[in-house]
Amino acid sequence: MKTGDKISLIDDNLKGTIISVKGEVVVFKDEHGFTHQEKKEKLVLQDPEIYGQVPTVIKKEISAPRAKKHNRKHMVLDLHFENLVKNPSDYNAFERIFIQKEKLEETIGFCRKNNLKKLEIIHGIGDGVLQRMVHDYLTGQTNLEFDDHDFFYHQRGSVMVTLR
Repeated sequence: MKTGDKISLIDDNLKGTIISVKGEVVVFKDEHGFTHQEKKEKLVLQDPEIYGQVPTVIKKEISAPRAKKHNRKHMVLDLHFENLVKNPSDYNAFERIFIQKEKLEETIGFCRKNNLKKLEIIHGIGDGVLQRMVHDYLTGQTNLEFDDHDFFYHQRGSVMVTLR
């Protein structure tokens, strides 16, 4: 260490320039103009040129593998009646809505049992009977959230449910 070298204190946030060296004691001036005395072993030289000869090693970054459970897409339930039974013309309106509600209850139970977090329910737009049934059923359930925006009520044919 010699006069004019830039130094910093090891255990403190104090930097400065050496004014004089007297044996093991160094006198330096900090960036605010105050003078300090410290022993040589408590000081470190701040010389950026000492790192000039050290080659920089660039390593390839490897992304961590994701668990399979995080790669799952959300489950989709299509409540259009022709997707639920073979002969849709054999059922009256009451039977149709009853079967659709049973399928909705069964699917939400399946999601809860298998710890699935997202479920998209496709109900279509139509005259709004099925949409109202889905909305009423979801409102009566606990530990789930869904889009409940009256503004979009008749404009979307599906609802996204998040189970907690």
